[in-house]
Amino acid sequence: MDELAERFEAERGRLRGLACRMLGSAAEADDAVQEAWLRLSRTDGVDNVAAWLTTAVARVCLDALRSRKARREDPVELVPEAAADADPAGDVELADAVGRALLVVLDALGPAERVAFVLHDLFAVPFDRIAPVLDRTPVAAKKLASRARARVRGTSARPAADLTRHRRVVDAFLAAARGGDLDELLAVLAPDVVRRADAAALPAGAPLEVRGARAVAQETQVFGKRAHFAETALVDGAVGVVVAPRGRLVLALAVTIEGERVAGYDVIADPVRLASLRITCPWS
Repeated sequence: MDELAERFEAERGRLRGLACRMLGSAAEADDAVQEAWLRLSRTDGVDNVAAWLTTAVARVCLDALRSRKARREDPVELVPEAAADADPAGDVELADAVGRALLVVLDALGPAERVAFVLHDLFAVPFDRIAPVLDRTPVAAKKLASRARARVRGTSARPAADLTRHRRVVDAFLAAARGGDLDELLAVLAPDVVRRADAAALPAGAPLEVRGARAVAQETQVFGKRAHFAETALVDGAVGVVVAPRGRLVLALAVTIEGERVAGYDVIADPVRLASLRITCPWS
């Protein structure tokens, strides 16, 4: 048993990373890995412990995802300002390792698609080993992963060079917002930039529209905490921003770029509008 425990501990980090990407929760990932150990400790004659544990964790995660999908989850309360204090350390680590944008996109996949994509595309597990986990043929598992890959990475009608340039501008805007530096914000905002927002994204009484680089930059300084939970993503095929504390989408920014500056952005927080967005992450 001591030798088996040592072999398990050698795999724990990799298994936790696998479960984190499947479940989007550090706490649930730890539970899944522990359940795999309990199953291993009750099993005799395992030749390839690493492969056995990978399959066991995947099955535990698949069951958890199916259970999650079957039950009606509580709606997420929109509290972006409070999120900085509410984000547990484990989920900060998870978001840093996986990426909040990718977590948002993975959360939109069906359980089987998510498991197939994570196992194959992120952990290089062959389809003949994925198939038994999903109770599918290798060909069917491959189709699931392919469909998930298309949904994760998405497509855009914009040229690749434009997407690269736009991402660079949006990343610079987010960096300036996180730092709260007024001069850096002014450098990345067009002089006549316009910020529009859903009422749900703003404190009571705040204007739905703000015009001019200085006014937008000063507002961004005030609400800069949100930027710590923000990442670039494709929002309906254009480079934008998702704000997703604990991997849960609460805001999206549809950004307009002109040259090397942000010409405008629309802060989307209305649940109906958020649900209609096509969020993808081609650089995952």
